[in-house]
Amino acid sequence: MRTVVLAIAVSFILSSASSTAALAAQAPVRRPDVIYVPTPQAVVEAMLKVADVTKDDLVYDLGCGDGRIPVTAAREYGAHGVCIDIDPDRIAEANENIRKNKVSNLVRTFEGDLFQQDLSPATVVTLYLLPSLNVKLMPKLMHDLKPGTRVVSHAFDMGDWKPEKELDVEGRRIYFWTIPKK
Repeated sequence: MRTVVLAIAVSFILSSASSTAALAAQAPVRRPDVIYVPTPQAVVEAMLKVADVTKDDLVYDLGCGDGRIPVTAAREYGAHGVCIDIDPDRIAEANENIRKNKVSNLVRTFEGDLFQQDLSPATVVTLYLLPSLNVKLMPKLMHDLKPGTRVVSHAFDMGDWKPEKELDVEGRRIYFWTIPKK
C-alpha cells in the first residue's frame, strides 16, 4: 500500500511539475510592450486595401492581438497570414479567430518576441504598436524585408521615415511605406 501511495505522490508531483513547465513555456518571453487594443474592422479593411493585398501575399501582423488583420486578409483576399504576438492569451484568441473564420489553411500563429522573428518571408507587414516601438523596429524591417515589401501602421508613424501615403479612417490614422531598394 505504501508503494502505491508513494507512486501516486510521485506521479502527481511529476505531472504538476510538467504542468508548471508547460505554463512557464507559455509565459511571455518578456512583458508585452503595449496593451492590446483591437483595430476597428474599418481600419483593418483600409490597411489591407492601401497595401493592395492579393492572394499572392504573405501578411505578417506584428503584435497580432486576436489576429483580425491576417484573418481578414485570408478571408477577403485569399492571402496567407502570420500572426505574431508575445502574449499567449492573444495567440489563443488569434487561434480561435482563425478557427471560427475557417482560415487555418491560410493563417498561422507564432508566440514570440516580434523583434526576434525572421520577417523576411513577408510581402506585407501590419503594425499597431507605439511610435517608439515602430522606430525601434524600423532597422529590423529594413534589414529583414525585401525591397517592395509593404508596411502599414495603424495610428503611429516611424519617425524620420516619411510615409508614402497617410489615410484617415473614421478619425484614425493609417500610414503606408514600401521597403526601398538596398
